[in-house]
Formats: sequence, structure tokens, C-alpha cells
Amino acid sequence: MPKIWKLQDAKAKFSQVVDDALKNGPQYVTRHGSKAVVIVSSEEYEEITAKRMSFTEFLLSSPKLSNGLDLQRSKDSTRKIDL
Repeated sequence: MPKIWKLQDAKAKFSQVVDDALKNGPQYVTRHGSKAVVIVSSEEYEEITAKRMSFTEFLLSSPKLSNGLDLQRSKDSTRKIDL
């Protein structure tokens, strides 16, 4: 279970904070009553950061692409606009 630590307590018991992060999941550390940082295991951090795909990859993974979405630009000339 994630625990919330005050910064001064986290500094004094850093080994316990790390052990808890490894055993129980993310450990939140607050500064002046507001959440400041989260301590997670390196395994969990790698898992979180490895799953991100680029915006281009996200768009290309769209299910509509496999349904025959036409991405060709029109070769028509530009239209005239009165200014």
C-alpha cells in the first residue's frame, strides 16, 4: 500500500522508504503538505517509461488505418478567395 511520508521523516528513514517502495509500491513524499515526489522501484519505473509510444506511433496504431482510411492528398488546384 502506498504511504505518504513527510520530507523530514523520509530523510530520516530513507532506507525504510526504499524498502517500502520495493515491497509495497510507490511511496509519496510531501513538502509543506503537498505531494512533491514519488519513490518507486527501478523495475516499476522502467515498466512505466517503456510503455510510452511516440505521437506518430500512436496515430499509426489507429484502428481506422487498417480499415482503408484514404490518406492521399487531393491534386486539385487551390481555390480563389476574395479578400
